[in-house]
Amino acid sequence: MTAKSPITTHILDLGSGKPATGVTVVLYRVTEAREQLVATGRTNNDGRITDWFASDLEAGQYRLRFQTGEWYQAQGLDTFFPEVNLDFQVSDTGAHYHVPLLLNQWGYSTYRGS
Repeated sequence: MTAKSPITTHILDLGSGKPATGVTVVLYRVTEAREQLVATGRTNNDGRITDWFASDLEAGQYRLRFQTGEWYQAQGLDTFFPEVNLDFQVSDTGAHYHVPLLLNQWGYSTYRGS
């Protein structure tokens, strides 16, 4: 698949100043009843997932689940957050939603990118 997904992400490891390559990320659509799996992927050499699904978005709440503990453990490092969950709201189903993660072993930050 070469088209850009309507939801994309990027992880920058602030501890090393480099993209976080090989982090597993799972995307869910969240309803009152459950989490519905939308896509699973791993960040590429640039720390990005841009082409993991091509389906249309439904309005509603979504959750990105970053498996940060597994990634740090593979590097022989500890982390305070073994998993980072970012919930966000999709209102414009025709828009692109880019959700970056700025990560280090002891904290993280995020924002809506472009």
